[in-house]
Amino acid sequence: MPASTTIRRLADRARYDRATLDEVLDAAYVAYVGVVVDGAPVVLPFACARIGDELILHGSNRAGTLTTVAGGTPVCATVTLVDGLVLARSGFHSSMNYRSAAIHGVARIVSDPVEKRRLLDAVVDRLLPGRSAQIRGLTEGELEATLVAALPLTTFSAKVRSGGPKDAPEDLSATGIWGGVIPLVTSFGAPIPDDATAAGVPAPSVTR
Repeated sequence: MPASTTIRRLADRARYDRATLDEVLDAAYVAYVGVVVDGAPVVLPFACARIGDELILHGSNRAGTLTTVAGGTPVCATVTLVDGLVLARSGFHSSMNYRSAAIHGVARIVSDPVEKRRLLDAVVDRLLPGRSAQIRGLTEGELEATLVAALPLTTFSAKVRSGGPKDAPEDLSATGIWGGVIPLVTSFGAPIPDDATAAGVPAPSVTR
């Protein structure tokens, strides 16, 4: 296991299997990507999608950070999903239930136009399944203006916490303090049409 992905703190929560990694990535909408630009660390959020054995990132081909990511520089992409607030009877023992992942590697530039279109459509469908079939396709100019980088899922680690609080034994006698978990859930709200949407045009389905 590479040192960059070995989890030492609370190592019992570590996961190194692809099934856990895929589950975390497939539930995420945003990946935070860290890279060194001009000698200084930069971390920026990107809409993301796992397509097969790669994490797909995209943005303007004028974006300096993404250009650096796609230029052969080692990067680290992280994802965190917060599943609940874990409320102990002290602030010290309070926590969160979460699923997280960190991916290290060198991204490749996707230059083939056919693959590029396919991956960008897949990102659109990751945000809302079936959406790419409902909208117009990319123009040649839009495709050329978009940089797509694919980060291989070969060097990674994941970390998961679940369950209730782990109070100090002496705190359990504090019967007047509530302890437990408050779940946090990401869900779709009701679609809100813009002013250009004609009456009667059905909204996309937002069930998953």
